[in-house]
Amino acid sequence: MANRLADALSPYLRQHADNPVHWQQWGDDALAEARERDVPILLSIGYAACHWCHVMAHESFEDEATAAVMNENFVCIKVDREERPDIDAVYMNATVAMAGQGGWPMTCFLTPDGSPFYCGTYYPNTPRGGMPSFVQLLEAITQTWHNRRDEVSQAADAVATELRRSSGGLPVGEAAVEAVLLDAAAAAIATDEDREHGGFGGAPKFPPSNLLEGLLRGYERTRSADTLGLVERTTDAMARGGIYDQLGGGFARYSVDAAWTVPHFEKMLYDNALLLRLYAHLARVTGAELPTRVTRETAEFLLRDLRTTDGGFASALDADTDGVEGLTYVWTPDQLVEVLGADDGRWAAEAFTVTPGGTFEHGTSVLQLLDEPDDPARLADVRARLFAARQDRAQPGRDDKVVTAWNGFAITALAEAGVALGEPAWIDAAARCARFLLDRHLVDGRLRRASLGGVVGSPVGVLEDYGALVTALLAVHQGTGDRSWVERARELADVALTQFADPERPGSWFDTAHDAESLVARPRDPVDGATPSGASLIAEALLGLSALVHDDPRYADAAALSLSAASILLEKAPRAGGHWLTVAEASVRGPLQVAVAGGGALLDLARRLAPGGAIVVGGEPDSSPLLDGRPLVDGASAAYVCRGFVCDRPVTTETDLREVLAAL
Repeated sequence: MANRLADALSPYLRQHADNPVHWQQWGDDALAEARERDVPILLSIGYAACHWCHVMAHESFEDEATAAVMNENFVCIKVDREERPDIDAVYMNATVAMAGQGGWPMTCFLTPDGSPFYCGTYYPNTPRGGMPSFVQLLEAITQTWHNRRDEVSQAADAVATELRRSSGGLPVGEAAVEAVLLDAAAAAIATDEDREHGGFGGAPKFPPSNLLEGLLRGYERTRSADTLGLVERTTDAMARGGIYDQLGGGFARYSVDAAWTVPHFEKMLYDNALLLRLYAHLARVTGAELPTRVTRETAEFLLRDLRTTDGGFASALDADTDGVEGLTYVWTPDQLVEVLGADDGRWAAEAFTVTPGGTFEHGTSVLQLLDEPDDPARLADVRARLFAARQDRAQPGRDDKVVTAWNGFAITALAEAGVALGEPAWIDAAARCARFLLDRHLVDGRLRRASLGGVVGSPVGVLEDYGALVTALLAVHQGTGDRSWVERARELADVALTQFADPERPGSWFDTAHDAESLVARPRDPVDGATPSGASLIAEALLGLSALVHDDPRYADAAALSLSAASILLEKAPRAGGHWLTVAEASVRGPLQVAVAGGGALLDLARRLAPGGAIVVGGEPDSSPLLDGRPLVDGASAAYVCRGFVCDRPVTTETDLREVLAAL
């Protein structure tokens, strides 16, 4: 036997292909080997940009003696959580249940049938802080397996039973999805705000993209200054803090402190796509300089640093450079002077809060821009020179894996941002990425999860892939006017309705298809986290599709049932339902539809000014369902603004359209 990861699609698995551990990928062969050898499975789950995954690899998986213990006593399986979110979800639930918290690297010990009996996260190579060393843990697990097998079996059975029970879905909600529920949810969310630093809770602090998008849509409905203030406080704090790359644009995954000062340096595609959508929406609503600048810089970061040669977007940039966390990004005062000269160097140190003692490690500082300098031209010049110098440094590795759902987020964000800020190149990039996904990731009518170098992998798409891509295709349709995107979106939505909906619980969704690989439990998690849940994504997709397709009531019915099923989240735990709030705001308003017969300047204005979640289309009369029976007026373009099935009179001037949209 030997390490079997060299041919893996995942860059994360390939990182471990030279380990002396006899790693193999998840599959029937690995489970069969565990049965034949009568040994437990050691399942290690992580991702390519994960700092502590690298630490555990260097300490343990690259060590010959540790590998020998692993190989002798276990079948060792490596899983990329981004490639197999279904496996990750099942064993993360087990880890949280057993250890009280989860995270990556995740370390689980399973029976040969896949049932977990002991789970944790990172283990050091020497005893530390009350934790055993990894080898001590391996030896203890091995002894238990051989000498107390009955206890192992009982524990595994109990955990598997609990996993299956907990995957039953949400209890039935009683609150109707209407304005009063959304207002109460927004008020409850506001009570958890960190008024000093922005965001919610303490350290570590993650960007609350979904919540803020939902709240911003709520502001457009209610015009609540308190709601807008919350959104602006958090978006401003993130944009000025170290979590935002003040030179190159784009956001790190989270801040290790409550003040957004020191990031965990990996940059994930999903964060930056979701934040791009949020900042573009905020820039369109307020016209403020900071969100507008962040929108432009984040879009350019995606296009410059994450776009692949095929037009897709890579998953992440690593937290580490040459094994050192944050090495590419941090500065000392002397380094600023070396690049900029004495005067500009001292000015930059003050502007970016680069101190002699440092805000990070070893006297280095993460750049922040806590106050806007009085000299914007000097700031622009300094930023450009520092960025050029930083490009000459060693750069973090890139995970080139193209994940369907995350690329769906990027497509939606680029299309909507391109419309909001008048950047057609961003819309073109979104369309190119969408074509790539449909050409490569759609195999025999079904989505695959990921590709690398244009070669699609075998793991099948999960619910979030379908939901995110359908919404993305609808965004491209609205940005380009090309009706063919709607038809492709409809095909994918039909697959989702057939394969993922729970026939016994209308409105509830499984995260894996009915014909997907059977795991110890079938994952179903409607709670929104760092990314929206698959269930809230498919609800958004179906709601949008229902406004664009009028000959099939299934889409509207399924969207309404999904929102109703999730209403308990908005009622009882709204911070866990940020994207549900986003979708519910669109639903309560109709969703709003703006159809512009004839297109032109009226269509451009509608695309820029329509509230978040609105459906905006344009074209010749009768060229699409929203334009059926909606003619030009006196030979001129006309905008028809509708809420659900109720429409205002058509308007033909930009002034009138502004007034109508402002009154929504």
